[in-house]
Amino acid sequence: MEFKRFGNTGLTVSRMCLGTGTFGAKTDEAEAGRMIDRAEEAGVNFLDTADIYPPGGASGSSEEILGRLLKGRRERFVVSTKAGHKIGPSAWDQGTSRKHLLDAIDASLQRLNTDYIDIYSVHMDDLSTPIDETVEAMDTIVRSGKARYIGVSNFLTYRLAKSLGRQEALKLARYVSVQPRYSLLFREVERELFPLAQEENVAVFSYNPLAGGLLSGRYKFEETPDSGRFAAGSMYSARYWREKEFETVKKVSTVAESVGKPIATVSIAWILANPTITSVILGASNTDQLGDTIAAVDASLDPEIKQKLDDLSVEYRRGDAGK
Repeated sequence: MEFKRFGNTGLTVSRMCLGTGTFGAKTDEAEAGRMIDRAEEAGVNFLDTADIYPPGGASGSSEEILGRLLKGRRERFVVSTKAGHKIGPSAWDQGTSRKHLLDAIDASLQRLNTDYIDIYSVHMDDLSTPIDETVEAMDTIVRSGKARYIGVSNFLTYRLAKSLGRQEALKLARYVSVQPRYSLLFREVERELFPLAQEENVAVFSYNPLAGGLLSGRYKFEETPDSGRFAAGSMYSARYWREKEFETVKKVSTVAESVGKPIATVSIAWILANPTITSVILGASNTDQLGDTIAAVDASLDPEIKQKLDDLSVEYRRGDAGK
C-alpha cells in the first residue's frame, strides 16, 4: 500500500480509503467486518462514512456498525465522517447551521463509539446558512477536540475558495480536504477544483471512482436493471445511463484488456495517477468486490496508457458528455 500526506497537515493516509456507505443496507455487519479486515490486510488505514449512510436506509447505521467493528482497534484507523443531509424530523436536522453541526458531531461520536473524529466534513454546501456561521461552528468542533481536522464534500470551487478565505480572515481552523465525485466518466472537477486544491494544498479524496459500478463493465445499455443503483429514475441512472457512457466504458475495457488487467483496476489506477489525488474511496457491497479495486494501488499505468484513457474520456472534463 502507498501512503500520502493529507494536504497541508502532518497526517499520512493510505491511498485507498474504504467507503462504508453500504454498511447496514447491502452489507450486513458480519460482511462489513470481513471487508474491514480485508482492507486492513492490504494496508488500508483510512475509512469513510457519514451520518446519513446508508443512503435510503436507516441513517446512522453505517456509523453504528463501524463503531462496533472498530472496538479495540480504533487507533489503527483514520476515520472520516460527514454531516449536512437531513437525518431527523425537525427543520434544523439538516444543513450547516451551528445548531445542527454541533448536534451532529455529538451524535456521530456516540454512534461511532469514539472520543474524536479524525476528519469531519460538511457533506454538502448549504446556501441558506452564512459561511461565517458554518466555519465558526466547524472551528468550535476542532477546538473542542471532537475532530482533528475538517473538510468539505460536494462543494463548488468558488464556495470552497470563499470558505478558505473567511477561515483565514477570521483565524479559524482551516478546511484541509475536499471530497468530490471523480472518475473517467466525470472529470469536471479537473478544471477548477483541482487547481485550487493544488494551490491551497488541500487534500482530495474522491468518491464514486467506478461511476456507481458502470466502470466494472458488468452492465449492458439495453438491459436496464429493475432495482439497485441503476434502476430507472434513480440518481445513478440519471448520471450515467446513456449510450455515450457505455461506449466509453467499452473503450476503457479495450485498454484494460491490452494491459491484461480488469477494467475496475485500470479505472482506479488512472485516478491515482493524478497528482492532485490523495486517496480514492472504494465503494463495495462485499469483500469479493475489493479485489480488483485494491489491486489498483500496485497497477501503475505507463504514460502511453494513461494518455489513451485521458483522450477517450476528455469530453467528461468539459462537462458536455451525453448532451
